[in-house]
Amino acid sequence: MTTREGTWSGNVRITRRRLLAFIAAAAAMVAGLSATPGATAGPRAERPGAVLRLHPANPHYFEFRGRPTVLITSGEHYGAVLNPDFDYEIYLRTLARDKLNYTRLFTGSYVERNVLTPFGNKNTLGPAPGRLLAPWARSDTPGYANGGNKFDLSRWDPAYFARLRDFVAQAGRRGIIVEVTLFSVNYNETQWGASPLKAANNINGVGNVAWNQANNFTDPGLQAAQEAMTRKIVSELRDFDNVIFELINEPAEGRGVLPSWQERIAAVIVETEAALPEHRRHLIAQNIHPVAGGAQTPDQWTVVNPNPAVSLFNFHYAVPDVVRANYGLNKAIGDDENGFKGPTDTPYRIQGWRFMLAGGALYKNLDFSFTVDSPEGQEPIGPGSNTGGGPEIRHQLRVLKDFIERLDFINMVPDRSVIAGALPSDVRAEALVRDGLEYAIYLDDGGGGVRGGGGESPNVERQVALTVRLPAGHYHAEWLNPTTGDVVQRENLHHDDGDRTFDSPTFRQDVVLHITRQGPRPR
Repeated sequence: MTTREGTWSGNVRITRRRLLAFIAAAAAMVAGLSATPGATAGPRAERPGAVLRLHPANPHYFEFRGRPTVLITSGEHYGAVLNPDFDYEIYLRTLARDKLNYTRLFTGSYVERNVLTPFGNKNTLGPAPGRLLAPWARSDTPGYANGGNKFDLSRWDPAYFARLRDFVAQAGRRGIIVEVTLFSVNYNETQWGASPLKAANNINGVGNVAWNQANNFTDPGLQAAQEAMTRKIVSELRDFDNVIFELINEPAEGRGVLPSWQERIAAVIVETEAALPEHRRHLIAQNIHPVAGGAQTPDQWTVVNPNPAVSLFNFHYAVPDVVRANYGLNKAIGDDENGFKGPTDTPYRIQGWRFMLAGGALYKNLDFSFTVDSPEGQEPIGPGSNTGGGPEIRHQLRVLKDFIERLDFINMVPDRSVIAGALPSDVRAEALVRDGLEYAIYLDDGGGGVRGGGGESPNVERQVALTVRLPAGHYHAEWLNPTTGDVVQRENLHHDDGDRTFDSPTFRQDVVLHITRQGPRPR
């Protein structure tokens, strides 16, 4: 209830004078943390060089520690730091063993309350009652919605930041990039009801708004707390080279996120890192997710008026046309969430191969085999569980990552025009090409549809004739099984110029053709 004197929330009253004082104090406190060298203790990045950046020769991909890089993973449900019952050391060790190099992390500004019913408290993003670890310290006042005392948004929790820094440090030692997603939309009042930023859950009277009004400047005190948290996290992670900062998760139309609010959060990141040398400023990612619950098509996902501070544009449940629609931005395009498919659905493998061979830079699917009880990623995924993941999927994504890393992908472009002639109507093709030197062509038989469309793979044996436009030269061609990585057919050939037809081996669901020139290219 609002009065002439101020705003009431539960039993806590905050006057306008106190509200303005809180905003000023929070801004001054975080500004001091950002400006003071060595203000925070804890592990720092081990390498003094450049942070992860867009590759200078081809900004559709990354460069990390001097190497061309793509990011591919099958990762847990974002709560590795905020849930103290999750053993992230085992989790990161598992990703490294599976040769995956990326994970996505939520900060604690958004929390779930057992929304994923197959797992209950095993869901890392839904900590057990009283166990949430957030950026803010707990107060002495009981009443947080999911157990324990309310939060004090004017004080940071040292235990949280120690855990955050250690997580990023351990990921960095294993060559794993951490995308820190600062905020998430609220999907309903129930989920907003678990956030420390909601007025009922803090002692500061901040966040007395509806679930869809939390990210649009409605509450000045809430905005101040959000900006303070952004500055604090960016400052804490300033010396790590393996971090991306994402603004907000799934800011779909109808969920109350103003574009200007996202621009402001991006500006706060830029301001916080302004004193750093350019090679130490971290990439900023923006999630493009404009339609809540509606049709998800590439024309709706085309980036309009891109923020120049953003280097990575992320999409969810994306299709290759999303890459094609935004390739002209000359920025990295990612599919940083795919999921909610059980083991009987079309494999994540197909979605990952299609997206990456279309020119994508990043692919991640949710992996619900990682739980509080199973940080090593062995939780059974049963039929109809509406989830997905597991060791088999991670092995298949390792095959994809290994294959791309064998390519000279920095010098390749997506180009399906090298495919001459018609393929069967239910066979789709993606191609990465360095014309006359290297060709990677992926075929699948109609599976891999995103949630809400695309159909399922018939999963029957088949064989196709693939005609490729090749300039004259000597070539080596290999057909690979994308599930195992095995070469199932190979040949050396001399080609005089024009079209060349390659007969595929018998395959189920998908197959990939890799053609490389042998010897120098004719002048």
